[in-house]
Amino acid sequence: MSQSHPANTPSLRASYRQEKLKRKLELIDSMPDDAAIDISVLCALKGRSPASIWRDVRAGRIAVPYKTGPRSTRWALGSIRGQK
Repeated sequence: MSQSHPANTPSLRASYRQEKLKRKLELIDSMPDDAAIDISVLCALKGRSPASIWRDVRAGRIAVPYKTGPRSTRWALGSIRGQK
């Protein structure tokens, strides 16, 4: 019989993601410029939704990201720090 783990509930997964994002944001000032950040961190830094981030990339207001895998896109933190 397989029991589901309590951490597999949607509310606990969301809570875990929020805590992880909070820890990343607390460390952002100590990270080097070549550190790779994902869209969740970028959204939190810019205060914008993922759709708005991609719209800003297309318009040239945010640096173009790079692919780190087939389903993984990252931005260099240094390219974001220099932008308002």
